[in-house]
Amino acid sequence: MENAKQSLDEETLFSVTQIFKALSDPTRVQILNLLQDREYSVNEIARTLSFNQTTVSHQLRFLKNLRLVKSRRAGTTIYYMQDDNHVLELLTQAIRHVHHH
Repeated sequence: MENAKQSLDEETLFSVTQIFKALSDPTRVQILNLLQDREYSVNEIARTLSFNQTTVSHQLRFLKNLRLVKSRRAGTTIYYMQDDNHVLELLTQAIRHVHHH
């Protein structure tokens, strides 16, 4: 049993489940998928994905708290971009898995 995986500490376990929670919501998945290529403002995300601005802002706040997206301000506009290639790779792998079967 020397090669058995160590049990996860509580903080790691919580963080991992939060990432999967983020990926369990279709709206958040669409936002993360969109942000893979470039940065977008809240209005651009809402318009591109046909969501209302309030929904997008709420989901971006959730994703930002998990450090999955980051933002920058340009005047009065806030732009969002992906902040974690690891999670985007996980998302890409999940999409590939779905298309494979």
